[in-house]
Amino acid sequence: MEEEAVIQEVINGHDEKNIKEEIFTKVVRAGKRTYFFDVKATRKDDYYLTITESKKRLGKEGKVFYEKHKIFLYKEDFEKFSEGLKDAVTYIGNGKDELKASEPASVPDIRDEKSSLVAEEFTNVEFEDLGKK
Repeated sequence: MEEEAVIQEVINGHDEKNIKEEIFTKVVRAGKRTYFFDVKATRKDDYYLTITESKKRLGKEGKVFYEKHKIFLYKEDFEKFSEGLKDAVTYIGNGKDELKASEPASVPDIRDEKSSLVAEEFTNVEFEDLGKK
């Protein structure tokens, strides 16, 4: 029941405030990873989703720990997120060499109000790169 220990550690990692605001939780075990889909409520009772990926890792001196990555997804973004996820899954399912001719892959020209940087100017960072020096 090692997977149950993963779930319990993530639950224990939440403080009481977070537990109170959780409305729904779905746990998905996928190989070495466990995904948690948590529906939560804001103080104004607006719902949002957190998606947490938990991976078992071996640390220094052989000590086991769980590395966690979390995404916050707000109600106003659900439709666009769902469309993007569906498109990415479809692309992978069709084989990575098959691109839809009608939908070329592109990075939108998004400008932040506080910055003149364009999304295309950012570097792609992989989760595995985080924490490396």
